[in-house]
Amino acid sequence: MLRLPTFVLVSLFLYSCSAVSKRSLDKTLQSIEQKFQDHAGLIVYDPQEKKILYDPEEKKVLYEYNADKYFTPASNTKIFTFYTSLKIIGDSIPAFKYLINGDSLIFWGTGDPSFLYKNVSLSNRAYNFLTTANQRLYLSTSNFQTERFGPGWAWDDYNDYYSAERSSFPIYGNIITISEQVEGLKIQPSFFNTFVEHQSVNEKSSFIRELHSNKVLYSPGAQIKNLSKDIPFKIYDTLVNSLIADTLQKPVALINRKLSTDTKLFYSVPADSLYKVMMQQSDNFIAEQLLLICSGILSDTLKPEIAINYAKKNLLSEFKDEPIWKDGSGLSRYNLFTPRSIVQLWEMIYKLVPQQRLFSLLATGGKGTMRTAYKADVPYIYGKTGTLSNNHNLSGYLVTKKGKVLIFAFMNNNYVTTTSSIRKNMEEVLINIREHY
Repeated sequence: MLRLPTFVLVSLFLYSCSAVSKRSLDKTLQSIEQKFQDHAGLIVYDPQEKKILYDPEEKKVLYEYNADKYFTPASNTKIFTFYTSLKIIGDSIPAFKYLINGDSLIFWGTGDPSFLYKNVSLSNRAYNFLTTANQRLYLSTSNFQTERFGPGWAWDDYNDYYSAERSSFPIYGNIITISEQVEGLKIQPSFFNTFVEHQSVNEKSSFIRELHSNKVLYSPGAQIKNLSKDIPFKIYDTLVNSLIADTLQKPVALINRKLSTDTKLFYSVPADSLYKVMMQQSDNFIAEQLLLICSGILSDTLKPEIAINYAKKNLLSEFKDEPIWKDGSGLSRYNLFTPRSIVQLWEMIYKLVPQQRLFSLLATGGKGTMRTAYKADVPYIYGKTGTLSNNHNLSGYLVTKKGKVLIFAFMNNNYVTTTSSIRKNMEEVLINIREHY
């Protein structure tokens, strides 16, 4: 029988806390809000109660502070993408849909981000299928019906690895990797060798892609320092088609054909191999593509709003606070969730996924996005971070010294201090809860 965990919803910046008590937490939260202009909140649930679904009138709440207020979640948005994917995709990722018609093989991408993506455990299943196909290959992108960037993304992040464009048939993670070495530049994939243009020497090396093209301007530094940078490439159907053909070393033709109803589905990698990278390394690209995969399963169209609207109506309808959900990764500042919604979602995930499997997919102290914090001989935090400028959040599961599993959401918005200061004090609070609860 599954034992329900304790609930701790936290949305605060605590400067110091010596005991888990309502009076001390109230005082600390109020002083911090005044000092750092921080939007803060905290809610704690009793683990011994069986029906503790967010009902303060039932006196199940041990402590709460702004738990019903909306916060910018940043990459805590990925928790919603994670749950939606768990409910829709199944245990394997669909790589593409295809149709064999005589001597032709027509394929439509599903949004699968794993094809030759270095950040995922490589599987050559899809690559081998396409390279060994006897038919002539035709690629159609007609099912992709959304923008390359999500709503509310910062346009000037286009040159940074975490802002790769969305597409129907991603390849190499939709990024170019350029490494500066003593013997010269190494560019992967080599297809982009001719796209890099050398500039004059500067004090420091830099790689900057032009906004509306794939020309990369390389300015070498005064000293070679083995710099490596991942740069998203700009998606054009013709470019992607040429890149696929160059990679497969065989002709691929681009056609505009509506997705057929009698296609077959080819699978690539275990779904957990994507979830693990998304949740531990906070991979934005994977998160965005997972929503496209979900939409393609629910319909014949790759459009993230299809998956989001379905999830809000069918999976999250019991939430007291309707999620304001705009993208898969949390890059958008339009996303708004309450701490108690995030904790309720973690509870739903806890019931759905066995603990051993679940914890293996999440970031933990000393690893992933928590590699510099929450370190312990025995891990006690399993969850997801989320950071944008002036916003830092952490939520998930906390295992106390007594072995109790707590569910918490610790959210900080609009502070005017450093994120490292926020993180340090968050760690003090969570250690205190671990030691005394």
